[in-house]
Amino acid sequence: MTTHDPDHDLLARLRALPAERSAPADGWERLSARLPPREPVAVQAPVDNVVALPLRTRRRWWLPVGAALAASLALYAVAPWRHAPEALPAPNGLQLQADAMTEQYRQAVASLPDGTAPEWQPALHELDRSAEQIRAAMAQDPRAPHLLGQLKRTYALRLELTRQAAQAASGLTT
Repeated sequence: MTTHDPDHDLLARLRALPAERSAPADGWERLSARLPPREPVAVQAPVDNVVALPLRTRRRWWLPVGAALAASLALYAVAPWRHAPEALPAPNGLQLQADAMTEQYRQAVASLPDGTAPEWQPALHELDRSAEQIRAAMAQDPRAPHLLGQLKRTYALRLELTRQAAQAASGLTT
């Protein structure tokens, strides 16, 4: 049983075509006769080997492209997702411990009597500034456990100094 293979027939016909075809001698004349008539182009005489090209009508392609670009820039400037705050990284264990320690410290300071002598204030402010610097260093290097120990010692010293200042102030007033 023979089957008809269309690909085989097509390949045989393609192989039978000549390798090259030459254009007829009057091909260009026949082609130009079919084209619509063109307006004559004023060509200036060449000056210093400069060849004048035919004048083309200006295409206003840049108007819609410029409008589209301006619209996209305006959309980008006012888009709500552009002004969304960046997501902050999740705090690690040391940062969480430091936050808890800071909260406990604030509660302990709030529970102490509020009578501090003025001569104690510079030392107390210096310890507060040290605690802020340690917290800033922890934010830069959140994997430094020695900073947590330093913060703990600073808070303990600040609490002890606050107690002593409160006792000194109560001893002076009584």
